[in-house]
Amino acid sequence: MPPRDNPTHAMAPKADAPPVEWRISDAPVPYADAVAFMEARAEAIAAGAAREMVWLLEHPPLYTAGTSAKKSDLANPCFPVHESGRGGQLTYHGPGQRVAYVMLDLKQRRPDVRAFVAGLEGWIVATLEAFNVKGEQRQDRVGVWVARPDKPHGADGQMAEDKIAAIGVRIRRWVSFHGVAINVAPDLSHFSGIVPCGIKEAHFGVTSLRDLGLKVGMADVDAVLAAKFEDFFGKAAPV
Repeated sequence: MPPRDNPTHAMAPKADAPPVEWRISDAPVPYADAVAFMEARAEAIAAGAAREMVWLLEHPPLYTAGTSAKKSDLANPCFPVHESGRGGQLTYHGPGQRVAYVMLDLKQRRPDVRAFVAGLEGWIVATLEAFNVKGEQRQDRVGVWVARPDKPHGADGQMAEDKIAAIGVRIRRWVSFHGVAINVAPDLSHFSGIVPCGIKEAHFGVTSLRDLGLKVGMADVDAVLAAKFEDFFGKAAPV
């Protein structure tokens, strides 16, 4: 399937908007604590009482179930499962994965959820490109994918592909929360406890920057995420 339209600048803020608050947590954040914070912050943003925010963090090992998750996709869960309220199905979070929770006021940008998701995908693709990784978007599969010609093709001869980044968002009063997760160097065996995102085909798997042979640290990824964010969503500044 062809990629979605180029989303660069599609979700830019108004000219006089303050920079988005940029925060990084060094210690793993419990999932329930993160969700409680996001819900409160999104409400404050909608009320005009807080700035927009991007929060970069890692979680302890866990699975999250989106609103379309199926119990049958819990193959052999070895970590806690959290009902997330975000869109999408089942995914894994854990150490070595950079989660970016994105809390933006779409009313002040563009009240278009599809354009917002395309912007998130484009942001990830641009970040991966800085590490010479070609991430690709798919019309029929949300997230960012990497072609794997080194792996067995599908039964119909289709190229094998691995997912390197997942996306799941929730919108309340036109303020977004939840966001994206990029596999930097997680333990990929932890994905085997679920059917990630409900995709069962054997030639579709998961990968990471480390799995692709790159020795990239979390700080390296964070720096590029910050640099590329402005192209899609406007300026950001640390607290």
